[in-house]
Amino acid sequence: MTADASPQVQSAVSAAFSAEWGRVVASLIAFTGDWDLAEECAQEAFARALQTWERDGVPARPGAWLTTAARNRAVDVLRRRANESAKLRDAALLQPSTPPGANGSEADDSGIGDDRLRLIFTCCHPALPLEARVALTLRTLTGLTTAEIARALLVAETTMAQRLVRAKGKIRNAAIPYRVPPADLLPDRTTGVLAVLYLLFNEGYSATSGADVVRADLCAEAIRLARLLARLMPGEPEAGGLLALMLLQDSRRAARTDADGELVTLEDQDRGRWDRAEIADGQRVLQDALQAGRPGPYQLQAVIASCHASADKASDTDWGLIARVYGQLTRIIASPVVQLNRAVAVGMAQGPAAGLALLDSLAGSGALAGYHLLPAARADLLRRLGRQAEAADAYGAALALAGTDAERRYLMRRQAAAAAEAAISRD
Repeated sequence: MTADASPQVQSAVSAAFSAEWGRVVASLIAFTGDWDLAEECAQEAFARALQTWERDGVPARPGAWLTTAARNRAVDVLRRRANESAKLRDAALLQPSTPPGANGSEADDSGIGDDRLRLIFTCCHPALPLEARVALTLRTLTGLTTAEIARALLVAETTMAQRLVRAKGKIRNAAIPYRVPPADLLPDRTTGVLAVLYLLFNEGYSATSGADVVRADLCAEAIRLARLLARLMPGEPEAGGLLALMLLQDSRRAARTDADGELVTLEDQDRGRWDRAEIADGQRVLQDALQAGRPGPYQLQAVIASCHASADKASDTDWGLIARVYGQLTRIIASPVVQLNRAVAVGMAQGPAAGLALLDSLAGSGALAGYHLLPAARADLLRRLGRQAEAADAYGAALALAGTDAERRYLMRRQAAAAAEAAISRD
């Protein structure tokens, strides 16, 4: 922000950036077909807003003002490019009589006319590698800088810059269409979009490495995009299921670490710190999604999260229901992580021995080799069975694989406690 703008104008531009960046960029990409030019002109429009709004006042419709300013800037740039004259003529012929973003865009084959939805599906095209889809989604829909995305996803800035360049080049060279896919392709593409958004949320909620176990800003961005997708696709219950799942999980975020930044497990969390408004929002979204009568994996995971959110005390948790829902989920998703979570739920519902048997079978398959939560789960069930020496060994195995500092410190504390209990038992 510039020092020349008043705090009120700076606040208005910041709010417009959060609300309108994706809409402005999406409209410009649809207009010019040039991703870099779209981002450049959008940035200039927001910079110009600081000066113009200070002089003339904040417009009644900031998004329309910004889109028009950015579009006019794009026309100026194209006009100066002699080798872009043909593109300029084509663009002029397609220019609508009303400012982009004022009345929405024309619908494509899907019947959905929002440029942001087209942008999400283009960013998440299956021709792009998964890591490129995540990075490009963050860049174009949220306005995060390359450096911010690199920090969020824990890669070098130069690596992230190359990743974004390659992704945009792939879209251009492969002529990937800027559109929501036709109806017959929509289910498969929607699954990919939902997976990318959930990956973004999980990286914020349970970081894979680094000093912090939670990155709140990344959680917030994922929820914002999921809310956008659910609003743009009201007939897709899994979009609502994903949003509900994110909201219900995020409601516990403040309680996942203590004042010293140490990890606190679900069982030991101060439930008074849970965000009750966010829980209510998530449960409302979940009920709306379930009314479609087409339960999918995100809706089922949201049901599980809702069970946890509804328990005033850890001892009130309906582990029997959670185990049954996990059983239903395993029939939809053949994922070893889902099997791991089901085993833990069975252990809580039917006793540690029943859960441990399932975990040992899963460990024998080798499907989760190198995944620290498998030995951590085994350690917890062994501890509950009173097999403290074995629990200490399992905590040690999990410690060797854990990615974040907070998780390592937690596992070290658990390992030390189990070892001390084992020593007392031997004496």
